[in-house]
Amino acid sequence: MDAFPTLRTERLILRQFLPSDAGDLQRLAGAKEVAAGTFLPHPYEDGVAERWIAGLQQDYDSGKAVHFAVVLAIDRALLGSIGLDIAAAHRHARIGYWLGVPYWNRGYGTEAVRAVLGYGFTALQLHRICGPHFAGNAASGRVLQKAGMTYEGRLRGHYLRLGRFVDVELYGILEAEFTAR
Repeated sequence: MDAFPTLRTERLILRQFLPSDAGDLQRLAGAKEVAAGTFLPHPYEDGVAERWIAGLQQDYDSGKAVHFAVVLAIDRALLGSIGLDIAAAHRHARIGYWLGVPYWNRGYGTEAVRAVLGYGFTALQLHRICGPHFAGNAASGRVLQKAGMTYEGRLRGHYLRLGRFVDVELYGILEAEFTAR
């Protein structure tokens, strides 16, 4: 793939993760509230952030995934992460994201999702992007709806998380639907 992209929105910059982000990443991702709605480990132990960041370039270079650091444009503070897990043979991807608790309910998630959808459909020429979230995470569903994605259904008992099976709500959008908006 080409050089790692940087996306800009009105308030955010979505950029490559840097080794220097590891401390903030561990602190934000380590919150129990964040882990409850994601597959992030809890507790988020020392060294995990560094190892994760170190593997991102290989995933990008292979075309399997692209993961952005979500930072505020005004002061470059790290808010969270957003990315696409890509199935190039099918021209589709799964979007996943999380924000640190101090940045919830400010519209940053929707802004970041819209930017990554645009990147996926234009730069990556994807046909479809889906967005799953755990059934108990209604806020994530609202983010996906506001970004223009359509609710497609529930996958019952789909994942085992923290010792229990959880349902997953699934949203999706096609390139033609995104372009028409």
